[in-house]
Amino acid sequence: MFESLSRDGILVAVSMYKDHIAQRRKDFDAAVSFAQSEASAIRTGRAHSSLVEDISVEYLGSKLRIKELATIMVPEPRVIMIQPWDKQALPVIEKAIKDSSLGLNPATDGHAVRLTLPPLTEERRKEFIKLLRQKIEEARIRVRQIREDIIKKVQAEVRAKTARDDEVFRAKEDLQKIIDDINKELDDLTKKKEQELMSA
Repeated sequence: MFESLSRDGILVAVSMYKDHIAQRRKDFDAAVSFAQSEASAIRTGRAHSSLVEDISVEYLGSKLRIKELATIMVPEPRVIMIQPWDKQALPVIEKAIKDSSLGLNPATDGHAVRLTLPPLTEERRKEFIKLLRQKIEEARIRVRQIREDIIKKVQAEVRAKTARDDEVFRAKEDLQKIIDDINKELDDLTKKKEQELMSA
């Protein structure tokens, strides 16, 4: 896509590659949000509601997150209490937690689900760090796929002669700046979470 401008009677093609990047900005942001969400779900030795709030639960034929079904409290540094608004949700919340990657054994007293976080062993820390790096790499792969999609669109426009030959190079330059920023954000996220896991 391009528009034509007149400059001293000469038609000049103006690329729309920046529009392609702008249209996919939310996808870049979503990849970072995915990494942040996955990192927060990896538990350290301390309890916090974000460990469980986004766990998906099958409830009355719908998929809901725990935070949409219950009040989540942290009454003690290593304890999470999940109190559903409907007691019928107790068993499905308990099952969803057991099926998650948290490695926790929930206990139900008929009113709430109680989770007690044991101290992390050295082996468990290493497992969580490996899982963290895997999730961060998934986010990086998503980012690279978005980059390639945009470049392919610009290349197609160049072949169709609706964009200038140098637009691919310019798009790659702009995209590299975005990816460098995202990679730094992901590196910082990884470093911070690894420090939390090693000091928990």
